[in-house]
Amino acid sequence: MAEHDAHSSFIKTPQQLLTIVALSFLVPIFGIVMLVQLVVNQPHADPGALAPEAVAARIQPVGKIEFGAAGAAAGALRSGEDITKEVCAACHQAGVANAPKLADKAAWAPRLKLGLNGMLQSVIQGKGAMAPRAGSSLTDEELARAVVYIANQAGGSLKEPAAKPKK
Repeated sequence: MAEHDAHSSFIKTPQQLLTIVALSFLVPIFGIVMLVQLVVNQPHADPGALAPEAVAARIQPVGKIEFGAAGAAAGALRSGEDITKEVCAACHQAGVANAPKLADKAAWAPRLKLGLNGMLQSVIQGKGAMAPRAGSSLTDEELARAVVYIANQAGGSLKEPAAKPKK
């Protein structure tokens, strides 16, 4: 068994000695340079940050509530597909709370027997976990378009109701 020599060094070759000597100079110099950079480079504020316009832009409200007529899309009816994607798919895509999944012909078959008016009344009044009007502020015509779209995806052959003339 080899005995440990108390007088031996971990530096065995001249290359190791040169590396240790170089690092013993470079590491402290690098540390000093980084420390000087930390002290000298102070963060500075944007000179225009306190301008009234910049302050108003930063503190504007996140949302707005508007009462009255519908906004930008007033008068333009959305398609049944768009309404289904925005409102109905949240539950009917995954079958949340026993909602029949989109395009599941077996689940929709008994509902299709009710016809458009029967299914529309279920949506307007609410059924099971579905809130009245599917928890939305859609018009009867928009709800009918969504019902027709969903029913036809599940094998129905309902016709979309004609658009009512605007007053």
